[in-house]
Parts: sequence; structure tokens; C-alpha cells
Amino acid sequence: MIAAAIVGLGRWGRNFVESLHGQSRHFRFVRAVDAAPDRARAFTDKFGLPLTTDYAQALADPALQAFVLCTPHSLHRPQVEAAARAGKPVFCEKPLALTGADAAAMVEACRAAGVVLGVGHNRRLWPAMQELKRLTASGALGAIQHIEGHYSNEHSNNVAGTWRDSLAESPGGGMTGAGLHILDAFVNLIGPVRRVHGWWVTRKLPPVPRDTAMVMFEFANGVSGQLSTVRATPHYWRVQVFGDRGSAEARGETELLVHRAGAEPERHTYAPVNALRLQLEAFADAIEGRAPFTVSPEDMLATVRTFEAAVRSLETNAAVEIQAA
Repeated sequence: MIAAAIVGLGRWGRNFVESLHGQSRHFRFVRAVDAAPDRARAFTDKFGLPLTTDYAQALADPALQAFVLCTPHSLHRPQVEAAARAGKPVFCEKPLALTGADAAAMVEACRAAGVVLGVGHNRRLWPAMQELKRLTASGALGAIQHIEGHYSNEHSNNVAGTWRDSLAESPGGGMTGAGLHILDAFVNLIGPVRRVHGWWVTRKLPPVPRDTAMVMFEFANGVSGQLSTVRATPHYWRVQVFGDRGSAEARGETELLVHRAGAEPERHTYAPVNALRLQLEAFADAIEGRAPFTVSPEDMLATVRTFEAAVRSLETNAAVEIQAA
């Protein structure tokens, strides 16, 4: 059982605590770190978590075996590097970083220290996305030609007035809060990206922004792709992979449609899972040497580098080439 500290008790940090409480034999939270203790106290008392504001003090505690970061994006690099110096495995909620240079420094710090680095791309563990990955890799869809994705989740309504409204913390409109999940799915399913071209339509600035982000992709293997995200519209997820023998379409967490020529779509449904718990248990497995973490360092870097290029393209409305590592 990994005894861990949760760092940052905003909406998402609380989701982690609630998803894990009493439900895992591999990972548990035993300490909380938050810069606003008055705001967090009632929550930590409810779950019996000792609370501190001092991250460095928590890192020095030998009883804490791992750290989970749910903090503002600009803090991720110094907090991950501090964990690596302390010899502590660290799980960082997405985005791992806002630039490829920062992500590379974080990956290298953890590699040099010999500690596990995890990142929060929980949609990889959704049953429909797991089956889409299997079908794509198996050749059942034929030679892959194209991929499309859309994720919207009322992000601007959910985080209005918080640090997530800041362009410095959440560049590229809906790309940081929602589109990045699709981008990671693309890297997981198809591989690294060579070039992106984005278009950002802004109708209303923060707070409660109204905008649409769209990005076209050219993958290193020649596959094409496109994603879109509407920051204010209700929750919707779709990722569809197109091959020359068929296509498969994940709709949300539990539904998959398979399309083949001359046949009605095959509809598959799966039981939902606790993806937040599963990704922390995968982190525990990696710490204890049972299996590599579900997102490889190469994918972590590819996703952040592509995100950085997409943001630059959205801001300039110009194609951006992604430099090979």
C-alpha cells in the first residue's frame, strides 16, 4: 500500500481523494498539502487527512512514499523537480507542463533520481478507449488513414473566476482543459505528430469565456487528424479512427461503434470504471515494479510538445512544425 500526499485541494484534487477513499488496496492518501488551509480544512477533516501548507516539509517526511500534484500548471516543473530531489515518486495532473522544455526537464529529473513520474491522462483507462486502442493496433480496421476527436465539458462554466481562467495557466482556449485529453488520445492511438495547424474563434473573453478551438494534425507516419473543443457546451466525447477496412468510434467512456462497409454499425457497451483510482493504482504498480506506468515518458513528451505547437498555431493561425526530440 502506497502512502501518499495530495497536493492541491481544488475541485480536481478533491475528486482524487473521493475516488480513492476506501476503494483501493494499493494506494491511499494520508496527508494533504494546500496553500489555503481555511478553504481546505472542512474537506480534510471529513477524510481524516492531516493538512499542511508546507510542500518542502511534506517531502521530507519519510512516511510519505509518493506525491500527487493537482496544482496550477506553472507550478508543475518546480514541484516535480523538488520531488525528484527528495527521491519521491510523483504523479502530476495534466498538463504535465505547458512547454516541451519544461516537460523534458521534469522527465529527466525523475529519470536521473530513479523515481517514477506519472501523469493524469485518465481517459486512456476508459473501457471504450481501451477497446479503440486494441482495434487500432490489431489491424482490424486495416491501414489507418485518419483520426478525429471532440471533447467539450462546460469547462468555462465549471472554473469561472479561478486560476484556470488565466491565459498564462490555460493557453489555447479549451485546448488546456479539454482538448489536451483528445491530443493525448491521438498520441496514444496513432503516435507522434509532425505538424499542426490550428484555428481559434473567441466570442467572449474570461470570465466564463466562449470560444472554439480546432486543430488539424499531420502525424509522423502520414496519418491525418483533426480535433475540436467548445469550451462552454455540455459534456461530449468522441474519438474515431478511420482505416481502409472500417472505422471505430468511442463515444464517451462506455460506448464504441464499429463501422464496416455494407453492414450496420456494431454497437458495444462496457461497464464504467473508476478511472481516477485505476490510474493511481497503475502509478503504485510502477512504483513497486509490477508494471510500467500507463503513459510512457516518450508519450508524455510527445503530448506536451504537440500541445505547445498547437497553442502557438492557435495564437498565430499558422502551421507549426514539431521538432524531433
